[in-house]
Amino acid sequence: MSASAVEPGTRLAERFRLEDRVSESEGATLWKAIDEILARPVAVHTFDSDFPRVTEVVTAARAASRLTDPRLTQVFDAAEDDDLAYVVSEWVTGDSLADLLAGGPLEPERAAALVAEAAEALAHAHEHDLHHLCLRPGNLIWTTGNTVKVLGVAVDAALAGLTTDDPALDDAEGLGRLLYAGLTGHWPGDEEEGGLPAAPMDDGHFCTPRQVTAGVPGYLDTITCRAVLPESRRGQSALATPAEVAEALGDVARPLPIPYTPAPPPPPAPAVASRSEGLDTRQHLYIPPQPKPPSTLNRALMTFVVLLVIAAVGVGAWTLGRKLGNPGQQPVAESSAPPSATAEPQIVKPSAATGFDPLGDDRAEHPELAKDAIDGKPDTFWKTTNYVSATLGNLKPGVGLLLDMGKPTKIADVIATLPDTPGADIELKVGDSADLSALKTVGKQKDASGKVTLTPDKPATGQYVLIWFTRLPADGGKFHGTIYDVVVYSPGTA
Repeated sequence: MSASAVEPGTRLAERFRLEDRVSESEGATLWKAIDEILARPVAVHTFDSDFPRVTEVVTAARAASRLTDPRLTQVFDAAEDDDLAYVVSEWVTGDSLADLLAGGPLEPERAAALVAEAAEALAHAHEHDLHHLCLRPGNLIWTTGNTVKVLGVAVDAALAGLTTDDPALDDAEGLGRLLYAGLTGHWPGDEEEGGLPAAPMDDGHFCTPRQVTAGVPGYLDTITCRAVLPESRRGQSALATPAEVAEALGDVARPLPIPYTPAPPPPPAPAVASRSEGLDTRQHLYIPPQPKPPSTLNRALMTFVVLLVIAAVGVGAWTLGRKLGNPGQQPVAESSAPPSATAEPQIVKPSAATGFDPLGDDRAEHPELAKDAIDGKPDTFWKTTNYVSATLGNLKPGVGLLLDMGKPTKIADVIATLPDTPGADIELKVGDSADLSALKTVGKQKDASGKVTLTPDKPATGQYVLIWFTRLPADGGKFHGTIYDVVVYSPGTA
């Protein structure tokens, strides 16, 4: 297949059908396509026969396909042959940083959170000797699934033919520029970028974020200067790698998916009178409609009810007279003691937590993140490994988060905060041993999302509490379970 034959409807690798041409640049064409096997949209780059860097792009794409951080675009396929070279990657939907800044600067904490996520993702890429080198507002996406995506790691640099002697420093500066843009709505470069105006200058140097936008916290101004404004560092060391930028932003609260809450209906509009109609300002007394007189049938029913009441009063008086005439027979006094109060369930803090994967090869599921699900902070989380399907790649029946309560504990409710994306099937298991066979299922919920309350079907007591994922929600072509927070309640005592 020649490059000139590539057109809408072309199928690559017998599964990727090209649909819409998105953009073209110097012999490289970006398409929106459909993966006919998995029935999902994908992004496909194709190349003219004279495109000079096909080998470099395909090599970079194959290397990027091994990255596992879900915040980086996933590469699905890359091929180079005599007929046609192409790269297939994840199709990401959402708003780019440029889109988010169309209405002006972001809230400072929001801008910092987006860049912090991007910095951590790029730090992961650098651990595998892969870099970005051309970070722009269009490369940072807040997806429709309420997650951060960084587009184009390794591939964009190969497409543009960019190289550098210090890729870590270049990417750290790129992150600094994104943070500057988020805080100010300006791009710290000589020209406009992504529709953003160039940053203002002061004595030949870019103004700091606090000089451009009021309300920027001092620590974010300092981090930005350390990353991208060397003349404004005031003697502080530079942030020279994405890992250092991520560490500097480590205490920033991360964006938490928030369930959609529909707005309340607007109040009814007040009556408006035109000048020609006039407006009657006299007060009107509301007179309720008068009831209709009772019918003959209703009068008969009322008479019958009155007779029944008179008969009941007579029987009651006769019974009371008998009791008064027989003093030896005393009525039983009702207890005046109030009913016993039922105590509210009490929160019980787990003594430890771990990722639980008893059926996996390494028997571990991000145990280093487990503590983040019980620290009470909504911006930290534990998550499972990424899988290729909702059913954990058909590798095992489930994985989960195991809580050690420290001693046998009665369980009333377990409240888990999940992402807002539906699709998780979870079970609540309780037992006295950290062994899957000893943990009994006491509650289930299908298609769970947001804040989920798991209540045992019957009284449950155990030292170990397991939140067990049997089905995982999708996130950008991958599948993983996430728990932001877990609170365990034990029944109170009177």
